Amino acid sequence: MKKNELTDKNYGKCSKGFYAALGISAVMIGAACLFAHNQGDKLTDIRHSAITHDTAVDKRVTNIPKATTPAYRVTTAVVTAEPFRTEITHITLPAAEITVDVPPAEADVAASEVIPDAEAAAATMQDAAAPLADISKIIQPFSGGELVKNETTGSWQTHNGTDFSAEIGADVYAVANGEVSAVKNDPLWGVTVTIDHKNGYTTKYCGLGSDLAVQQGDIVESGSTIGAVGGTADIESAIASHLHIEMTHNGSYIDPMTVLKS
Repeated sequence: MKKNELTDKNYGKCSKGFYAALGISAVMIGAACLFAHNQGDKLTDIRHSAITHDTAVDKRVTNIPKATTPAYRVTTAVVTAEPFRTEITHITLPAAEITVDVPPAEADVAASEVIPDAEAAAATMQDAAAPLADISKIIQPFSGGELVKNETTGSWQTHNGTDFSAEIGADVYAVANGEVSAVKNDPLWGVTVTIDHKNGYTTKYCGLGSDLAVQQGDIVESGSTIGAVGGTADIESAIASHLHIEMTHNGSYIDPMTVLKS
């Protein structure tokens, strides 16, 4: 009997605890449901407020005229061309058709102005006249490529011409027939006249006066007056008044006396 009473008491206590726990659980579940319900209402209110209280967008109306020009569709045509072919043909020209270009400087010389042979050229210079009335006094001879001291500059250099003593104003003559190819006022050699004798020879007169008897392009004869001694050659101003002449044959300087003595 005692054992059963203890059992009944324990059973009663357990039953009361069980129901108490069950009640607490129910209360907690109810509270959770109520909390969830309230949260759902708040979310609904927030969404509704966001939807109903959006700021109105100010849309600007722009009057754009309707296009009146019809639209065109551009299409690209594809053209297929045949590949370019080059055929190389060997051409042989007959010997008679082959020509040689003549330099302009030679082409400008008329055939009648060119002395045809060396004998005629030598004969022309053999008849050369003296450039001055007296050429017996030579101040400075042709140096032939050797260096000599220039009395004006003090430097050693070649003397490519011959200096003949002459007074200022003395007449100067053409040594042979030819054409005046250049008239210049050189900063070193003063007033200069160059005569092309059309046979490979040229004569250049330096230190002349400004009052000349010829100009570029004139045809002169042997012994004709071309000007006068002027003392204008600054590069030789340290020596007495004189005429400086230079002669070339086929572009090379030669001693003027080799022609004048003949």
